[in-house]
Amino acid sequence: MRSGGRAVMLTLVAAGLALFTAPTLGPGTADFAAAPTPVAPVVEPPPLTLDELSARVDPAVVTLSASAGFSGVAGTGFVVAPDGIVLTNFHVVEHATDISAVHMGNGLIYDATVLGYDKSRDVAVVQLITAADLPVVELAPDALPEVGDAVTAIGNASGAGVLVPAPGAVTALDQRVLTRSSVDGSRNTLEGMIRVDADVRAGDSGGPLFDAWGRVVGVNTAGLSEDARNGTEYSPPQAPEAYAVPIAEAVAVLDQVVSGRSGGTVHVGPTPYFGVSVRDVSVFENKPALGAAVVSVAPDSPAQTLGLSSTDIIVKFDGTDVRSASDLSEALIGRVPGESAAVEWVDDSGIRSSGTVTLAQGMPSA
Repeated sequence: MRSGGRAVMLTLVAAGLALFTAPTLGPGTADFAAAPTPVAPVVEPPPLTLDELSARVDPAVVTLSASAGFSGVAGTGFVVAPDGIVLTNFHVVEHATDISAVHMGNGLIYDATVLGYDKSRDVAVVQLITAADLPVVELAPDALPEVGDAVTAIGNASGAGVLVPAPGAVTALDQRVLTRSSVDGSRNTLEGMIRVDADVRAGDSGGPLFDAWGRVVGVNTAGLSEDARNGTEYSPPQAPEAYAVPIAEAVAVLDQVVSGRSGGTVHVGPTPYFGVSVRDVSVFENKPALGAAVVSVAPDSPAQTLGLSSTDIIVKFDGTDVRSASDLSEALIGRVPGESAAVEWVDDSGIRSSGTVTLAQGMPSA
């Protein structure tokens, strides 16, 4: 992990002053300037108690259940628009075939669908189907809190379906952290995270991190494992440590998804399915030295229909050079199911082939 600071560039702005000659005052006139109107300082109201905070926040929070086959994930989200648009973590809904949400304000259960997501920031935007007139959270006015600020993480701790507040404080900003999924063990590196000393647990993922006045400053994303929290035979319990995506980053994803513009690392709409897992080409492999090396091809997938195998290296996708596994992921981000794309690849004997693939409907993934 690293601790970093925000780089702030201050631009000095000077007002231009014109030199002039003051006119001569006539009899009975006075030369004076009106006193400036005093500006009252902005005074924050007193911080909320934990009970007051929960009463303000809970009605805009949902618990989430996402399932894919025989596995399931419990998480949290929070409402950002009255028609049921919810922010949560990408890893809560990744690969999900069914998503349901329990609204903690009205107690209703909603079916939900993923509108878009960004795996690199671990943010997803979910729509509660048929929702209307829901209370929404209040976002903090500043892009980032300050180190030492009191915060509270609220979420579906341990997947019990009950919101549990976890108070703490901001301990660092701009953190880089390697996360590991408690579901499938997959790893993801996240940048620019807020570090807090709140006791965030499995199930809190995607829930809001609030300041002392009930305004969202982040999206709870990662916390200690159960072994780290409770200790083991060989190691003592660790002090609480958790990480949250800054709310400004989450809102940037939200705005792009709502605008309907896939691009960069943000995918909008239904997920296209190609059916390959890939990695970067090793420097020890035969040419080409750049490309996306196919690790596996899913049965009955568009990739298998195209003729790809685990010995191939994809070098071009729809006219764009593929130099790495991430290049192929980025090429798929702007695609939708049903679209066709030309693919070029090289097999292990160095023979180049090409063909056209039609992307199928997939689950939220990167």
